[in-house]
Amino acid sequence: MTDRFLPGFTRWLGRATAVCFVAAAVGGAALLTGQAFAARHRRYAQPELGLALRATVGRSDASPLRLVLLGDSSALGVGVSRLAETVGGQLAYLLAEGPAGQLVHLSSVGVSGSRSADLATQVARALLGERPDVAVILIGANDATTLRRSADAAACLGATVRRLREARVEVVVGTCPDLGAVRAIAPPLRHLVGWSGRRMARAQTLAVLTAGGTVVDLATEAGPVFRADVGTFCHDGFHPSADGYRVWAHALFPAVAAAATMAARHGRPR
Repeated sequence: MTDRFLPGFTRWLGRATAVCFVAAAVGGAALLTGQAFAARHRRYAQPELGLALRATVGRSDASPLRLVLLGDSSALGVGVSRLAETVGGQLAYLLAEGPAGQLVHLSSVGVSGSRSADLATQVARALLGERPDVAVILIGANDATTLRRSADAAACLGATVRRLREARVEVVVGTCPDLGAVRAIAPPLRHLVGWSGRRMARAQTLAVLTAGGTVVDLATEAGPVFRADVGTFCHDGFHPSADGYRVWAHALFPAVAAAATMAARHGRPR
């Protein structure tokens, strides 16, 4: 009796397990689809400062530095309403108030919603007229949230860095931030997006270093703060607040200051 029962029970258990796995997979896919739909249709912060962010910060008698930001909404400061609260504005003030006391001509050619494939147009705009001394690129979040191939996105970023370096511009790239910290996306989709962001950042790092740029790992440097403090996000739970941009600016500042020193040492032609 037992000998006849065990094989049948084993087959039944195998089929039941397979059915459970299929049901879990279907249920999980439905949950992720629903969360993705909700995330896409959530109301997010919109640009308030225009597409071209321009300002001059610092003493008029100080050595001038041209700083340009490229990238997505974070290069524009979406989520805040004052220039001084944007990552670019805070970097400019840090440079102006630092030991070198520089006069910073700040501009941004970033476009909200941009992915790495959109950077070529931004480079053309950045190189119009007088060449910048230092370019800061903030990109990758939109590539990661739409699950783009990290290799393809990184290749576009690498080409951007190479083009700027050939124009004798120092380049600092803030890699894809810690998307596992965002409040606008619920788990388990948040975990999937966070994994995609980490993969994107790794690919970006290799591409940027190969192209001759400098990398700042924003997920490592700033991610723990964003996970611990909800105040680092603006009202939409996705874009940084003034405090969040401040965290990013301080993470980026050592590399940007070093790039500014290198630009001054090489005497960028005007």
